[in-house]
Amino acid sequence: MKTPFPGMDPYLEHHALWPSVHTRLMVWLAHQLRPLIRPRYVASVEDRVFIEGPEHQRVPDIWIQRTRAGGPMRTAATGIASPIVLDVEELQIREHYVDILDTYRDLKVVTTIEVISPANKSSGPGRNAYETKQAATLASDVHLVEIDLLRRGRHVLAVPEWHAQALRPYEYLICVNRAPRRTRFEMFPCRLRERLPCVPIPLADKDADVPLDLQVGFEQVYEDGDYALRVRYEEPCVPSLPVADQQWATERWAEYKAAWPDLFPPASAGNGDAAPPHP
Repeated sequence: MKTPFPGMDPYLEHHALWPSVHTRLMVWLAHQLRPLIRPRYVASVEDRVFIEGPEHQRVPDIWIQRTRAGGPMRTAATGIASPIVLDVEELQIREHYVDILDTYRDLKVVTTIEVISPANKSSGPGRNAYETKQAATLASDVHLVEIDLLRRGRHVLAVPEWHAQALRPYEYLICVNRAPRRTRFEMFPCRLRERLPCVPIPLADKDADVPLDLQVGFEQVYEDGDYALRVRYEEPCVPSLPVADQQWATERWAEYKAAWPDLFPPASAGNGDAAPPHP
């Protein structure tokens, strides 16, 4: 099953959907690379862990206990105010990325492939963890491939922001930086209404680049995740789209439903309207 859109599906940028999209995409990109890089290399899905505070939690988990006179916490008669006590559970987040390992050199990492998450593009532990990993990669002899399929948030790719801005207009951006030439960036700006590109993945020594087809990987993720049956396409996109793009997206979804009548039968053909899909 293809997606409703020729390239990236902007509805999958929703904060409730993106974690599953991100995880599935990393697995499928590694799966796509596997036959292209064997036997010298292997593609390994790795993860980094950070603790996300309550202001960034996707599902808030906060317990509030209001203390009262006669309750478990008493205040002296000196005018000291009674506090509101917050017990906040820290949320452990795992972000996946792909490392290409060289079996000829004791599984040394030669290339790291990152798909940017919302936490990387906003202030907080997620961005700090990403920038630490990014700096370590840039200080090494490992190639870095960064894929940003999110319209919202602050620039976080290794290429300086002012250089990236010169490439506008674009909605999505892919950046390839090859070691040891850290001042050169191969940029792939992407528009919403266009197919996601096939980008070169550098390897070690004089081995030729291998192609990574982002559109093929994304379409596999879309099908495996049954997102056509889960996303509220009848509602405005979140993050929001410009008016013209929202109208285009609505029309694309109508065409998609019409092309798959078995999945989306008319309401009159069933037992009434189905419940709206949820992220």
